[in-house]
Amino acid sequence: MKKKKESAFVCQECGYSLLKWMGRCPNCGVWNSFVEEKVISAKKRKVPSSSPVKLSEIESSEYARWSTNIAEFDRVLGGGIVPGTIILIGGEPGIGKSTLLIKIASNLSEKGMGVLYVSGEESSYQIGLRVKRLGLRTENLFFLSETAVENITEAVKKVNPSILIVDSIQTMFDTDIGSSPGSVSQVKECTTQLTRVAKEGNITIFLVGHVTKVGMIAGPRTLEHMVDTVLYLEGDRTQSFRILRAVKNRFGSINEIGVFEMTKDGLIEVKNPSMMFIDERTFNTSGSVVVSTIEGTRPILAEVQALVSPTRYPMPQRIIAGSDYKRFSILLAVLERRAGYNLGGFDVFCNVVGGLKLLDPSCDLGILVAVASNFDDRPCDNKTVVIGEVGLAGEVRPVSQIDRRVKEAERLGFTRCIIPAGNKKGLLQKKIKTISAMSLKEAIEKSNLH
Repeated sequence: MKKKKESAFVCQECGYSLLKWMGRCPNCGVWNSFVEEKVISAKKRKVPSSSPVKLSEIESSEYARWSTNIAEFDRVLGGGIVPGTIILIGGEPGIGKSTLLIKIASNLSEKGMGVLYVSGEESSYQIGLRVKRLGLRTENLFFLSETAVENITEAVKKVNPSILIVDSIQTMFDTDIGSSPGSVSQVKECTTQLTRVAKEGNITIFLVGHVTKVGMIAGPRTLEHMVDTVLYLEGDRTQSFRILRAVKNRFGSINEIGVFEMTKDGLIEVKNPSMMFIDERTFNTSGSVVVSTIEGTRPILAEVQALVSPTRYPMPQRIIAGSDYKRFSILLAVLERRAGYNLGGFDVFCNVVGGLKLLDPSCDLGILVAVASNFDDRPCDNKTVVIGEVGLAGEVRPVSQIDRRVKEAERLGFTRCIIPAGNKKGLLQKKIKTISAMSLKEAIEKSNLH
């Protein structure tokens, strides 16, 4: 009788398994990603049975959200924490994941909720130093330095917390699995066991996930399917601003963002992001334009800077930081063909100030006005906000939520808005002056380049 194979080679990127080693994964195409792991035998577990219920009989009060007292974090979650959910938070090392979670744990413990913070990377002494430095209160906050998932589940039964924080899931392991912590088998099995604990005890679990060199959460993609919410904490470690963004949320929108600032007292929420992104802009400088983007329901003003200089290379450079490169190349082609700007012998650089990523098409017109301003060396009006999407024919197309954008510009002291002609008709009456434009060339002429 043929002996059953007790191990398999598993791709650490996608979870694809083979009976023999291969240099390249046939599923995801990554090289040298296969690691030999012990095959997990199916275990018979006694699963508690449940009875079907009518949705109409479920009371909404059972799903009342918990506020973390951090408005920016609650906004991203859709209004607060839903009990019994699994929330995965990813981000680069040192970006502030643990700092944000320890502050959330402190705020929830002050409300009388039991919180268990499990760390597989830091000792109780190190966590104590951080809590002391941040000046947090920890009356109902329990700490456990542990990496074995069986011991964590036993601690949960003893403490019976409402919130469980695991930092990080890649350091946890199941003793029944022979592979090392962080492998595909370990991550999946540990997450499965913790998910069972959350659903049975109605416990909210925060999982911290490591990221790969391309910025994605490490481990199999099934990890993101197993949790209810996936959050990314983004930002440049050389800058103080951080952006919390949801890429999956079963209980809210994924369009909202939270803006934070890293200070000596930890992550502090920024309640007026528009002012933060345009506060230190220079005046009467060519190539500087203020644009408007929408993140969920929140309008945000940001400064776009452009620099056009003669090239020294056979191929002119086209570089943009904070937006899509391919989109930027298309827009420059429209500027050349439809507005008559010959950029063939010039390098074009563009930057979104503050580390914000502009993916909203309504910023197209502002980016091209900034490039035209620097090319002509004529500054734009400092009190003007430029809004509009640009088509391949050079037309300025209408954008959504124009009232919110114009109202935000008026609130921050701007006096003029260049908007698409298609949005002029449905715009509510404002004190701020709105100037409509039908084409890119017309918008550049009306942007008051001195």
